[in-house]
Amino acid sequence: MQPPSHSTQADDPYLWLEEVDGDRARGWVREQNLSSQGELEADPGFPALRTRLKGILDSTDKIPYPGCHAGLLYNFWRDASHVRGIWRRTTLEEYRTAAPQWETVIDLDALAREEDENWVWGGAAFLEPEGDRCMVSLSRGGGDARVRREFDLTACRFVEDGFVLPEAKSDVAWIDRDTLFVGTDFGPGSMTDSGYPRIVKRWRRGQALADAATIYEAQAGDLSASAWRDTTPGHERDFVLRQIGFYSSELFLLRGDMPVKVPKPEDANAFAVRSQIVIELRSDWEVEGRRYPQGALLGCDFDAFLDGARAFEVLFEPTPTTSLDGLTVTRDTLLLTVLDKVSNRLAELRFAGGRWQARDVGLPGSQAIETWAFDAIGSNQYFLTVNGFLEPATLYLMDAGSDTRQALKSLPAFFDAAGLVVRQFTAASADGTRVPYYAVMKDATPLDGSAPTVLYGYGGFEVSLKPSYGAVSGAAWLERGGVYVLANIRGGGEFGPRWHQAALKENRQRAFDDFIAVAEDLVARGITSPRRLGIMGGSNGGLLVGAVMVQRPDLFGAVVCQVPLLDMRRYHRLLAGASWMGEYGDPDDPAQWEAIARYSPYQNVRPRAEGQAWPRVLFTTSTRDDRVHPGHARKMAARMQEHGHDVLYWENTEGGHAGAADNAQIARMWALTWTFLRRQLST
Repeated sequence: MQPPSHSTQADDPYLWLEEVDGDRARGWVREQNLSSQGELEADPGFPALRTRLKGILDSTDKIPYPGCHAGLLYNFWRDASHVRGIWRRTTLEEYRTAAPQWETVIDLDALAREEDENWVWGGAAFLEPEGDRCMVSLSRGGGDARVRREFDLTACRFVEDGFVLPEAKSDVAWIDRDTLFVGTDFGPGSMTDSGYPRIVKRWRRGQALADAATIYEAQAGDLSASAWRDTTPGHERDFVLRQIGFYSSELFLLRGDMPVKVPKPEDANAFAVRSQIVIELRSDWEVEGRRYPQGALLGCDFDAFLDGARAFEVLFEPTPTTSLDGLTVTRDTLLLTVLDKVSNRLAELRFAGGRWQARDVGLPGSQAIETWAFDAIGSNQYFLTVNGFLEPATLYLMDAGSDTRQALKSLPAFFDAAGLVVRQFTAASADGTRVPYYAVMKDATPLDGSAPTVLYGYGGFEVSLKPSYGAVSGAAWLERGGVYVLANIRGGGEFGPRWHQAALKENRQRAFDDFIAVAEDLVARGITSPRRLGIMGGSNGGLLVGAVMVQRPDLFGAVVCQVPLLDMRRYHRLLAGASWMGEYGDPDDPAQWEAIARYSPYQNVRPRAEGQAWPRVLFTTSTRDDRVHPGHARKMAARMQEHGHDVLYWENTEGGHAGAADNAQIARMWALTWTFLRRQLST
């Protein structure tokens, strides 16, 4: 991705900061890193905090979350002895024991030394149902662009002369043992404007990649194209997905090499479950005189639907307080994770006798759950995790049709939760909308505005923020008397598509208004005060805290802005930015830019005025972030410095959009972050 033309933006003195390879940018980043790290690492509490966080991250008491393939449980694991990590496997019987014996499949530390590469694990795509081959993904330094290499899981080695894709933002899926669907950088014109594959090919073993047969081509302005095979016995099907934008797509069933369009709404998600098609609506859909509401989940016979039938069953219908949070498919059931007032419950659907039959699954009391299938197609077992702000996660194995739970692993308590309570409040936003939020605090917290408080938010891309056990934040903040607040603002998915769409594009300000309302409500309740209130967010959440900071600098005492979007005039020209125009709008459209310009943080930085200091800011990013360009954070920090604001800046050289690539880097990043917040809000 080339930076925007200098000739069209010569008035911007910080354009050079968009260029990762520019000598001036490198020098500025190095100077800022040394200065910011030096200040925070000199804090007397920093070394002990970093050591404690590293101990948590390296703990052998963590839950080794598994995925099952061909009867074996696979897990990727990092600890003090495995810095880059090991990919390993064991049996279910062994996994049940207190200290399972694992077989190492790939040792990333050894591989990195052998190949002299800074490999970061990127996952594996299995050949199903055989499970003896996979395509391993490896990233240099943690970026989204990855190398893909075929691996023999019987011999535990890479396949000589096997399938290999060079570094790119690729998409691969097995068709059979000797054939892949592949989308990658085939050369000029083969990638979308967003930097993702535009062309899908069928690649046969022994064939030059250039000679692979083209199956489908999307448009350059689309987000991406991909293909996969459903390997369910008796229901094998090949699909192609044209991802037009972040929230719009076309789905095709491949009949031979002929793509047959599945007639779903463009903004709906659809997938096959055995003989059925399941459709998740983002907008109301009127069909044959009946209106199905946005957020609903519909089921219909797959073949009949392609032939024109619209005899839907409603599998889930939202209410004002509920939304669909997740789906898991087992051999005979569909598991629906439902959010109800930002707390989870689980429903089970089974297709029998020509109809879907539903029941609620009995679970222990908690605030957040996740489910995933035990294996791809073979069983009705599934994994379930249950946790909350103060309840460490427990991993269960369950059988569909039963509420019986087999506890497999439990996370120990990594911080002292004695005296801590979780409370849920609502705040009135600028337009009167009630916005829920969670506050985790000492029960004895005095309501005199003195409590150091960190408010976290995201508010975008229909992502729901749920209660979860934060070992790092608990040890670094809650245990030391701080208050942690999670805001469920519009733009997220906590109440389904309507909650998300309320803050799309020209309505983005609503997400910021919601966040400000939560901050003001915390002050009004006496939980904290502007001097003691910090805000934190990453990626889209970095945009959130950046925008709120420039709008209401009087309301906050500190800001942590992580891997952020900040220059919304140019975001769509950098890396994957073009793919997010469905969320933010098109800055090149004058009418849309008028709305974006009102909140874009970079364009709204003002000089420091006498007696009107802005909160101190810590920007964090990564040189290897190939999703959100580090130029956003670089430019914002430089402009704020020029205007007299107090800024700290830390750019890790690795880690991609996660900001860190191993446990030591993660511990350092969070120790810097929580040290900064403690210094700003507690002293």
